[in-house]
Amino acid sequence: MAQHVRDIMTGDPVTVEPQTSVAEVARIMRDEDLGVVLVTDGDDLRGVVTDRDLVVRSISQGGDPEQTTVAGACSDDLVTVGPDEDLDHAVQLMREHSVRRIPVVDHGHPVGIVSLGDMAMERDPESALGDISAARPNT
Repeated sequence: MAQHVRDIMTGDPVTVEPQTSVAEVARIMRDEDLGVVLVTDGDDLRGVVTDRDLVVRSISQGGDPEQTTVAGACSDDLVTVGPDEDLDHAVQLMREHSVRRIPVVDHGHPVGIVSLGDMAMERDPESALGDISAARPNT
């Protein structure tokens, strides 16, 4: 039986506006234990920013992280899936676009994120990636 993205996605994604400072996004990621935040303009998805994006596209460029906005650090060439799409399609998109996370969008509005870790925990929880993804972080 085919599974759907909604069956394993992480719902209620954390979102920020494009004008949010890089420092604030970093604090949100730290406090919420996240590796990705969605960038929205109102209710519409505009981009995705990962912890790596913050470092490579922003912090490494210099400038004040309190004054630099996340708009310049986020990926805006988005690959998305719908919540009712087959999970196999999401896997195919991840492979095709070499991404680890895909925003889940319903009528243009973000409703979740599906990650490589989610898939590993669902399909092969005993694998190294499934085991790591299920582990609680050390704080």
